[in-house]
Amino acid sequence: MFEKILIANRGEIACRVMKTARRMGIKTVAVYSDADANAPHVRMADEAVHIGPAVAADSYLVMDKILDAIRQTGAQAVHPGYGFLSENARFAEALKAAGIAFIGPPVGAIEAMGDKITSKKLADEAGVSTVPGHMGLIEDAEEAVKIATQIGYPVMIKASAGGGGKGMRIAWNDDEAREGFALSRSEAKSSFGDERIFIEKFVQKPRHIEIQVLGDTHGNTIYLGERECSIQRRNQKVIEEAPSPFLDEATRRSMGEQAVALSKAVDYCSAGTVEFIVDPDRNFYFLEMNTRLQVEHPVTELITGIDLVEQMIRIAAGEHLQIKQEDVTLNGWAMESRLYAEDPYRNFLPSIGRLTRYRPPVEEASATHVVRNDTGVEEGGEISMYYDPMIAKLCTWAPDREAAIAGMRAALDGFELEGIGHNIPFLQAVMNHPKFISGDISTAFIEEEYPDGFTGASVSEAEVEKVVALAALTHVIAETRNAQVSGALSGRRREIEQDWIAMIDDPVAGRSAHGVTVLTGGDAAEVALEGGERWRIQTDWTPGQSLIVADIDGETVTMKTAPAPDGTRIRWRGADLTVAVRSPRAAELAALMPVKLPPDTSKFLLCPMPGLVVSVAVAEGDEVQEGQALAVVEAMKMENVLRAEKRAIVTAIKAEPGDSLAVDDVIMEFGEV
Repeated sequence: MFEKILIANRGEIACRVMKTARRMGIKTVAVYSDADANAPHVRMADEAVHIGPAVAADSYLVMDKILDAIRQTGAQAVHPGYGFLSENARFAEALKAAGIAFIGPPVGAIEAMGDKITSKKLADEAGVSTVPGHMGLIEDAEEAVKIATQIGYPVMIKASAGGGGKGMRIAWNDDEAREGFALSRSEAKSSFGDERIFIEKFVQKPRHIEIQVLGDTHGNTIYLGERECSIQRRNQKVIEEAPSPFLDEATRRSMGEQAVALSKAVDYCSAGTVEFIVDPDRNFYFLEMNTRLQVEHPVTELITGIDLVEQMIRIAAGEHLQIKQEDVTLNGWAMESRLYAEDPYRNFLPSIGRLTRYRPPVEEASATHVVRNDTGVEEGGEISMYYDPMIAKLCTWAPDREAAIAGMRAALDGFELEGIGHNIPFLQAVMNHPKFISGDISTAFIEEEYPDGFTGASVSEAEVEKVVALAALTHVIAETRNAQVSGALSGRRREIEQDWIAMIDDPVAGRSAHGVTVLTGGDAAEVALEGGERWRIQTDWTPGQSLIVADIDGETVTMKTAPAPDGTRIRWRGADLTVAVRSPRAAELAALMPVKLPPDTSKFLLCPMPGLVVSVAVAEGDEVQEGQALAVVEAMKMENVLRAEKRAIVTAIKAEPGDSLAVDDVIMEFGEV
């Protein structure tokens, strides 16, 4: 077994690999860029080597710097994590030439499966179901249109190299095929240095389901069940679960056997994932094979009890796989939510900045539930524009799917994350969504359920009542404390019953008022809603705490709270509410106050996220139509097309290609036609 391994990666996955290595008694080496000098993965390792500037192309992607770090530290093996050099055949080859073990598959498997065109052909030869499409190289946009027409719209335009949703576009007509081809090729060249593009039929209402495989160097290969990864935005997974709520045992076995057949066809060893799309009739088609550890591997670990990183290390050390196919059992249900530094209210565009507060829920494990948080950040850390925006992978496990979802709801409710835009509200909304709860999902879930973008969750009437109850109770607790501090109320506890009006400002549902009576003074408060529920509530919340954790008639409820200009901000289950608790007379007067309207920004094209202007498609004086492409802004290696919201005249261009912009910087101004 290895005595020391180097992790050629950063952040969450570097920390994840180090945890297993430490448990196995293996020393670890971290590498880091200027931006990561104080990162958790650097402190967690036994040794750390600086490898260059913040830009990945000058640090984490430079093979010579990684090889030099290996020589400096005497590491015997390298785990590449995912991304960066994890699927780079030249890197694996260079390690082999230097006598260093690569904790991953052989070079031939990386080359065969890393090229989507080659992998499709090999899958077809191995008897694996494949999607109809054109596997040859495509020279230009007009050829792309011709091929798309022959296949039949809709089609998927994809980069041959890489993954992570980059270089992928769906086209429904000739114009979208032209634009999609140009954007996919540009994005592929920027992200992978390989602009080859292919086109295949887009399967409508598909589910994205993948099979985890493990193979050793002695010819033993098994599959470890499946993961459902259908909740995606921009072809990037957001929520994963294992097993899938859609597959039956026969389909699972058939997909697993085909995944193993493909793995054996390329002499695959190590952990790998064979991805499929599955139509509503459970017909499945090969999508690609990822020759690395997947981001979502924890859900497989939670339902199988198998540490995939440990298996990868043992396989790379030449050990026989000790697990046979008949040993694999799927126990319970696991969920994974990817927490991203991105703003769901701005179409999930990346966000950067400092984590002014980072308090994940406590990790725990028992026979009935598990909470696991794989992360590589900490409070006070910086979310950089140079790397992937993922902050953490929050996972829960329970004996069944319903309980796993309930566990995830509770974990998200208690996850405190401030200082940047993040997607926790969206994750909460999905966990509360009837279609997700029923398992009736596809890769079009976000597009179909939030066609106009995510504007926040709408809480149910029963949930609104809980918000009212806790807002009123915490208001009374704060008022009582103020009175005691001022001397207006003695420190002696006594029963006090008060009537209040809770006025809720909900961006989704609008404004509403609720009468509530609060009786305090005993071991627990009694809170009664006018014409509604009456609850016994216990909480040790004190003014200034950012989390309200309360027992409401035996149910534990956790809400985030913060002062607001006109009341209290309450965030719960994806909703972001302002609640003002007032006396009946004060509420009556407040209802007469005028509503402040937001400023009109429709005359400007604002930059929706920090990024680099790649191109501007119009000029001053041009008339633009609704939906017309105006500019392309790149952020975190993703190119985002900004379009006109309505017909207008461009009166001024305020930015040009190459400019670095902050959120809400003006790109151009418009006038009436």
